[in-house]
Amino acid sequence: MANILCIGAGYVGGPTMSVIAKNCPEHRVTVVDINEDRINAWQSDNLPIYEPGLDEVVKAARGRNLFFSTDVNRHIAEADIIFVSVNTPTKTFGQGAGKAADLQYWEKTARQILEHSDRAKIVVEKSTLPVRTAAAMERILNSNGIKFDVLSNPEFLAEGTAIEDMNSPDRVLIGGRETSSGQKAVQALVDIYAHWVPRERIITTNLWSSELSKLVANAFLAQRVSSINAIANLCEKTEADVNEVAYAIGLDSRIGSRFLRASVGFGGSCFKKDILNLVYLCEYYNLPEVAAYWEQVVTMNEYQQLRFVSRMVSSMFNTVAGKRIALLGVAFKANTGDTRESPALSVCRSLLEEHANVVLTDPYALDNARQYDLADVADRIEFEPDVYEAAKGAHALAIMTEWDQYAKLDYERIFNSMVKPAFIFDGRNILNHRELHQMGFNVYAIGKPPLTNFPADTFEFDE
Repeated sequence: MANILCIGAGYVGGPTMSVIAKNCPEHRVTVVDINEDRINAWQSDNLPIYEPGLDEVVKAARGRNLFFSTDVNRHIAEADIIFVSVNTPTKTFGQGAGKAADLQYWEKTARQILEHSDRAKIVVEKSTLPVRTAAAMERILNSNGIKFDVLSNPEFLAEGTAIEDMNSPDRVLIGGRETSSGQKAVQALVDIYAHWVPRERIITTNLWSSELSKLVANAFLAQRVSSINAIANLCEKTEADVNEVAYAIGLDSRIGSRFLRASVGFGGSCFKKDILNLVYLCEYYNLPEVAAYWEQVVTMNEYQQLRFVSRMVSSMFNTVAGKRIALLGVAFKANTGDTRESPALSVCRSLLEEHANVVLTDPYALDNARQYDLADVADRIEFEPDVYEAAKGAHALAIMTEWDQYAKLDYERIFNSMVKPAFIFDGRNILNHRELHQMGFNVYAIGKPPLTNFPADTFEFDE
């Protein structure tokens, strides 16, 4: 039996360790965090994050071989394998500000592991880190004569499907040193995942390939989102339909259909942070053209959000001042309560700048938005959990998160409760636009011609 420890009980650490504990009942798995409220929530019936299927997995293992604690130092001393899953946000100060990863929490954790260890351990990088960070971790950990083996095991979970992704991953990536000790450590981690993951899906590489693969995977996915959004803008100008274009090109086996859904933009804690980290690495290694290429992916995403608001304002007679605008969804994607980098946040702030009366609704993410991301402007926003109440008296609705329930709402009821003319801006292209138009809505979707009830050429969208 191995004592497995995860430092960090957030969106990666909690779900990952819960699945490991469920599938490896012979191992003791402990998740630690300095945030006592978060740990208490993991031990309750009200988990600190929303993720479909997570409740069942936690309940199956908690108290058996899955434990949560704030006693970080004691569990470091007892652990055989330590996963490091602490936050690595984009740096906001000094060299690399705005692009490089802020590694202060990671370094503090490495020094804490060293201080409270009296024997050899395997330390696993789970946080997304710049390439060659493992070398720095090795220098810290191996400075007192104790031998630590550092592995890279990046997570490829998508929020909203994290449990499904862990139970049946496309691949598990493990990077280690190509030494006898390093390969023995790699095998120890392979043996854990092999409890439920087919061996052919467990890929082993050197440390640097593993570290870089995580950044590159997110960069490629985000690039596809920004690419189809760029084409969506052209579709609106030429009266093409971006859904039809995406379907046509997605049938090409060289391209595929995934991540070709036009929208108001991508969000979440990973894409923007990881791309900017990649940009910083390219600049550091004197590859300015490569850096500029990847930075454009983020620029396109930010432009998409600004353009969405500009289209709202110009379509509503060039002003939204004093108008009630209901934003449906504040989570960055469906099936999660995570609001980090959500497009809804920037759209909300831009509408406030236009003096709109903004009301936010979301089934799971309102508290995160109110307490954290929008805390500085929360007194200017109405937070309404009931979508029908949010829509009542509104001049416009904007779909910001692709929650399934938003496609199934009673839009006749909503239309009757709104100020006329009533507008819908579908930022996720999940609604039946022709049906809404027949009800009387003026419908604006991403990458499609508008369906309005105004005489032709009454006004024209001007960016």
